[in-house]
Amino acid sequence: MRRVAPVIIAFLSGFVTVISFCFNPDKTVLGGIEPRVLSWVTIVGGFTLLLGVVSITRVNWQAVHRKKEGWPYKFLTLVAMYVMAVPAMLPSSWSPLFGDAEGSIYDWLFMHIDAPMMGTMFAMLAFYIASAAYRAFRARNPESTLLLAAAVLVMLWRVPMGEAFLRLFGENVPGFINTYLMNGVNAAVQRGIVIGAALGAASMSLRIMLGIERTYMGKG
Repeated sequence: MRRVAPVIIAFLSGFVTVISFCFNPDKTVLGGIEPRVLSWVTIVGGFTLLLGVVSITRVNWQAVHRKKEGWPYKFLTLVAMYVMAVPAMLPSSWSPLFGDAEGSIYDWLFMHIDAPMMGTMFAMLAFYIASAAYRAFRARNPESTLLLAAAVLVMLWRVPMGEAFLRLFGENVPGFINTYLMNGVNAAVQRGIVIGAALGAASMSLRIMLGIERTYMGKG
């Protein structure tokens, strides 16, 4: 039953959600089921978030208690999580330090610790992107040469200095790049990626509904 019940729930949830698209919610009962199912998904997602907090706490606390390698970082993870979460969940009527309004503990930690760390992380990521671009944009064959030319044009078009440089060859060059390269070739490729991702999501959803894919139960 532990294997059959999740498959039945997944099949019924997916089947009802798909079928509800075919009916008018103002005239049939099936048409109004989809919002209820989505509300249940939100509720279940809230419980899974709580389960994730419990799991993170248990795993990291065990590492701290047993003094495993890197346990100070795990302890710092627990402290940071609860110091930000607990005051944010308390009502601001108790104290202006509670809640998530400006001047609260959560706001101060986010603006002075979390935001600078995110900025540092993305700043460091830029160097890795530049290194990867240097290795990828090498004119080894016609395809890579075309990729290199397109990347150079896009990078020039996105910065004011590059746009001014492109206008030396004609006032309509930036507009040409925007129309034919970004809204033409690039948009076509993006649509192809979106269609492929949608087909993959539909295929995975069908596998889950039919019980073929059971990785969400810890099964292969």
